[in-house]
Amino acid sequence: MTTKHLPPSTVAAEPVASVAREEVPLTVRDAATYLGVSIQTVYLWVERRHIPHLRVMGRNIRFLKSDLERFRAAFRQEAEPARS
Repeated sequence: MTTKHLPPSTVAAEPVASVAREEVPLTVRDAATYLGVSIQTVYLWVERRHIPHLRVMGRNIRFLKSDLERFRAAFRQEAEPARS
């Protein structure tokens, strides 16, 4: 199908790359495994509000992998030894 016969208003204006993919939220166990820490550490970070998280149905905690990637990158920068 070609678009040359369609009026300009009906041609898709957004590039395919701009369509956001939906993320499946991770559980506390999955987040702990991804970050390489214990489940208790993840709960502690949630309690202290150090890590981005979502509350689902009250007490259930979930994490977006994109948020955890940024958190892990920032955590690694803090953990690296200072260079003189």
